[in-house]
Amino acid sequence: MSFGRAFGERALGFMLAQYLKAVRRFNRFVVEPGDFETLAMQHHPSIIAMWHGQHLMMPFARHPSVPRVYAMVSRHRDAGLQAEALRWLDIEPIRGSGAHGDRIREKGGARALIELKRLVDGGATVAMTADVPKIARVAGIGIVTLARLTGRPILPIAVATSRRFQFNSWDRASLGKPFGRGAIVFGDAIFVPASADAHGMELVRKDIEAALDRAHARAYELVGGSDPGAGLRP
Repeated sequence: MSFGRAFGERALGFMLAQYLKAVRRFNRFVVEPGDFETLAMQHHPSIIAMWHGQHLMMPFARHPSVPRVYAMVSRHRDAGLQAEALRWLDIEPIRGSGAHGDRIREKGGARALIELKRLVDGGATVAMTADVPKIARVAGIGIVTLARLTGRPILPIAVATSRRFQFNSWDRASLGKPFGRGAIVFGDAIFVPASADAHGMELVRKDIEAALDRAHARAYELVGGSDPGAGLRP
């Protein structure tokens, strides 16, 4: 990457980070369950899971009481802006994408998974989207594998705002606007036994889908809307 492009990406990332801070500050947020801080610390380190489409809202998953947070971000060049914004928000990006079949190596998912395991084993909480491009609302096996290898829980989360930019993308991505209402909803922690076989991991994968769907439905209900990504699953 050229110096000029790197500088521009860094500057735009700073602007996006400031905008996200404004969204967080100038919305009246409610959090479920109410003991958000207790939950965050009880399960630290954990694996924060959300659907694609909410990746721009991922920084809201961080609670100040959690000291170290990393987030998996696509290696695609268009995701560079998001990676820079996360750095300004004191969240370190790990570049890689989930994929199906043989493409997982091509997308950098295998390498990212190894790095995420190392970080979780070292006491860091990590955040990642559960579904992989471009099959919306279908959880991949990567997040299940990470939970099985580390023994740490998956915490499903959804973030919604009453005022938002809504994009007609494959994942129905949204970006909150200030001066409205917001909701952050956590689902119950999901553990994956170290002894889980392929059948057991598939059951957990489906549990993650159901938990994220419930969290999203509840978050949008709290702000008086409906989940724009509901029904996207093939």
